[in-house]
Amino acid sequence: MPTPTPEQIQEVLVGFDNLYGLELLDCSDQEVRAQVTVRDELKQPAGLLHGGVYASIAESIASLATAIAVFAEGSVAMGLSNNTSFLRPVTEGTVHALATRIHCGRTTWIWDVSFTDDAGRTCAVTRMTIAVRPAGER
Repeated sequence: MPTPTPEQIQEVLVGFDNLYGLELLDCSDQEVRAQVTVRDELKQPAGLLHGGVYASIAESIASLATAIAVFAEGSVAMGLSNNTSFLRPVTEGTVHALATRIHCGRTTWIWDVSFTDDAGRTCAVTRMTIAVRPAGER
């Protein structure tokens, strides 16, 4: 099965990813790029992009890339652990995400996700662990 393009994946995104505005730019089993435009409804009361948005982006893009890679072997992928550290606030513009796979195991994949603002400054980092399980378990 050929790997779907980011445009094909974007067309089938549903639910929460659409709600917060996830835009996939590039997707492979080694690296994923995505972005989200900062909107008022995504900010916490102090006017900063809500930390949950970062965590959501990380989980979505790491899970998605892993799921596409393991689908042909009859497996599914889902978030197992999400550890996000916030370094610099984002209050406007776009938050850019780059996920890099650092481990590809039989039952877990691990990704590092870095987030930057429009000026290219690192704003948050996430270590994301994805569980890989046979499709019949769920």
